Amino acid sequence: MAHAYTPGLKVARKTLVRKERRLPLPGKVIVSKGQRVKAEDVVAKADIPGNVHPVNVAGLLGVSPSELISFMIKKEGDKIKKGEIIAETKGVFGLFKNKVVSPCDGIIESISSVTGQVIIRENPIPVEVLAYIDGEVIDIIENEGVVVETTASFIQGIFGVGGEVIGILKLVVDSPEEELTPEKIPDDINGKILVGGSFITKEAIEEAKKKGAKGIVVGGIDDMNLKKFLGYDIGVAITGSENTGLTLIITEGFGKMKMAKRTFELLQELDGKKASCNGATQIRAGVIRPEIIVSHNERTKIQEEDESLKEGMNIGTLVRIIREPYFGRIGKVKSLPPELREIDTESKVRIVEVELDDGNVVIIPRANVEIIEE
Repeated sequence: MAHAYTPGLKVARKTLVRKERRLPLPGKVIVSKGQRVKAEDVVAKADIPGNVHPVNVAGLLGVSPSELISFMIKKEGDKIKKGEIIAETKGVFGLFKNKVVSPCDGIIESISSVTGQVIIRENPIPVEVLAYIDGEVIDIIENEGVVVETTASFIQGIFGVGGEVIGILKLVVDSPEEELTPEKIPDDINGKILVGGSFITKEAIEEAKKKGAKGIVVGGIDDMNLKKFLGYDIGVAITGSENTGLTLIITEGFGKMKMAKRTFELLQELDGKKASCNGATQIRAGVIRPEIIVSHNERTKIQEEDESLKEGMNIGTLVRIIREPYFGRIGKVKSLPPELREIDTESKVRIVEVELDDGNVVIIPRANVEIIEE
């Protein structure tokens, strides 16, 4: 039997969350399978090789490459400091010496008596991968990372900027309609993730950043405010690597948009709890949504996915409308007529009847809604 399936954002009070935590290159996993970890714990680490600096030492000393070894003060494998002498000539009666110093801290990787080049590699850059969520290590990916599992509250947003942050959620508005302005931002927000209402201004973002907030979750933002905050326009690539100083997650869309009641009420319940947030977003193939995860720190196993969601959209399914004139509104599916209907564009499409939270029933194309996973 055919059914209507429309993927959507997840707003779940309690669900199973698994996160694969991988190093960018092979390294060492420092936790074991079955171990309980905190979000801030390091689970794997590696060293990225430093940059290479070729130095024409023979040319700088004015000697032939075949003679280079006899003028080297440092040998292959020696550690060196920036400005340290690595080679010098004997000069005349100890005078008029030519010297070559290291351009960086690092190690002598090779000395060539053919080219006269000395290869200096900068010190390796240590890389650590955090667990990101409180939970249990359920799998080890040898030399690469781990899989961490937890039971958690899980909220996805529409759009975000900034990478992974861990902090305490702090509600700073009284309702989902309320705008987050600079004067509403308290002083005691250092290291916290703020939860606003329908809108945030650039000034409020800057104020939160100045006072040490790690992140902000809010319903909507103006495109120009976002551009001013970042200093540039965002293209179609993945976000999340921006050096913004805080992570910003938009739950509804651009413009002033009341945060969905269900989302706001769940964040209200989670006020004061530790959350893991990531603003990374990709809206093309391989969709990535920004997320807020609050681990419940319990071992209770729950079903990974609601069977009703596997079946797609049904009568009573909670949906969000993603096109005007009802953009951002939330309601329940009242009926799914099987026949095609003609819409304003004169196209014939399958439609859905949605009962909005105010009791009104609207008819819209099925492509214009997304399921809110509970």
